[in-house]
Amino acid sequence: MSKVLVSYFSASGVTKGVAEKVATAISGDLFEIEPVEKYTDEDLDWTNKNSRSSVEMNENIKPEILNKVQNLEEYDTICLAFPIWWYKEPTIIDKFLEENDMSDKTIYVFVTSGSSSIDSTYKSLKSNFPNLNFVSGKRFTGNESNEEYINWIK
Repeated sequence: MSKVLVSYFSASGVTKGVAEKVATAISGDLFEIEPVEKYTDEDLDWTNKNSRSSVEMNENIKPEILNKVQNLEEYDTICLAFPIWWYKEPTIIDKFLEENDMSDKTIYVFVTSGSSSIDSTYKSLKSNFPNLNFVSGKRFTGNESNEEYINWIK
């Protein structure tokens, strides 16, 4: 298997937990996509149309990212993980993909969500970034076995 980077954005910690499990199962390296300004609970209140996350999603505002991936050229495969927001990827994911040349990478996407399917999210990514090689999308809960993570990326 090629060298794998598990890149994840996790506003509340749920996606981070799953990303850590996936990275361990597939022997991948971890990279956290962190916003310069961390999200508070109030920022994440999706029921408040004036909350930071609501405004970012509705106005397509892409928050600045704190760190850059070091040695991206060493990785052939990227696992990209994030929670589903408004049936698609959070705008910080779009920013991450815009800032990093992944045109020669194989990209697996996994998401966390209380109930949303990955279908519209995966379509959004493929539509917004048609030059990237997205090969698979999966919704994980964090309760999967290591074998399930390994078999998914094979």
